Amino acid sequence: MMENSNLSPEDYLLSEPDSFEKREYIEGIVYTLTNFTVIHNMISGNVLGELHNRLRGKKGDVFPSLTKIRLRMLNGKTRFYYPDVQIVYESNPMDDVFQDKPVLVVEVTSPSTWRTNHVEKLEAYTTIPTLEWSLLVDTKRCEVLVYHRESDGFNSLRLTNLDDKITLKSLGIELPLADIYADVVFPPPEVPDAQE
Repeated sequence: MMENSNLSPEDYLLSEPDSFEKREYIEGIVYTLTNFTVIHNMISGNVLGELHNRLRGKKGDVFPSLTKIRLRMLNGKTRFYYPDVQIVYESNPMDDVFQDKPVLVVEVTSPSTWRTNHVEKLEAYTTIPTLEWSLLVDTKRCEVLVYHRESDGFNSLRLTNLDDKITLKSLGIELPLADIYADVVFPPPEVPDAQE
């Protein structure tokens, strides 16, 4: 939901401590994030916990959805997004409320956030020079879209089996889909209306 417009990035950051909700900032416009479902939070928690455990003793810091990413777009505008999970090698100072250099971002998607996550955010994230991986994790079925930076840009891979593993080679870890979706019960598929 759009909350405010024509706000500077500095004013947005100053207003954040007074907000009871997470709000993203897209080039002057502030959007309040809606409530998150149990399945969304469960999957996000699984990803956060698994990445944290696998990276213990290795390079990379894992941050939950309470940490924003600041993006400086090619048009000179600024955006702030709250990914569900992110990993950084070079963290911002400890008193910052955002990160600038993620190497991995994870968005847990639902039908209501599909376009934002698969188009707007993905396009924005892939402009970050340090980004190596972007994961889009579905909440309606076992499906993860993996985007990985190669020499010719970002290539994608679609994984749909609980036996599949996401190989994050530069991080030196693997992330099985079985762990991402541990204890998750998917909703029944929607049945289209019968035609007369």
